[in-house]
Amino acid sequence: MAVGTIVWLGSEVMFFAGLFAIYFTLRSTAPELWQFETDKHNFTFALVNTLILVFSSVTCQFGVFAAERLQSRSTGWKPSQWGMVEWFFLTYALGAIFVAGQVLEYATLVSEGVSLSSNSYGSAFYITTGFHGLHVTGGLIAFLLIIGRAFAVKHFGHKEATSAIVVSYYWHFVDVVWIGLFLVIYVLK
Repeated sequence: MAVGTIVWLGSEVMFFAGLFAIYFTLRSTAPELWQFETDKHNFTFALVNTLILVFSSVTCQFGVFAAERLQSRSTGWKPSQWGMVEWFFLTYALGAIFVAGQVLEYATLVSEGVSLSSNSYGSAFYITTGFHGLHVTGGLIAFLLIIGRAFAVKHFGHKEATSAIVVSYYWHFVDVVWIGLFLVIYVLK
């Protein structure tokens, strides 16, 4: 399962490389448009939303550490006693906040005239960030499945721990892709 996921993530790297290529190609053909449209972004909001997603990778990894100890659930209220389920619930919440932040940003940009069909910038922005958002949503669904599986089994063993680890590979990948998108869209003006 882990090897298959890593191979699949390799294909996802190529997919996102294509999206980055589209973004840079369109940007090079209309630099004035890019400057005008990128000025409409709220950098501080995007940075906070990015930090939320990056922190979710940290909580995800704590969930992996608990899964590796074969501790599916909490043994107490302190975070040091949390199991995989609690850490993955927190990761899920942070990921959902990130997606909600993206939706809010989309609504704000649309109100300012930046839409999927407004111009090449709008197309490139919404396609790249939209596909990323779909991947984050897929990761959120995977977390729910892993959490549900932890409750469904009588004994949380290596098979369940491996599933948690594999989901973490995907989640870390999605976070790294977003860091690249954040740098390209919000920092490189």
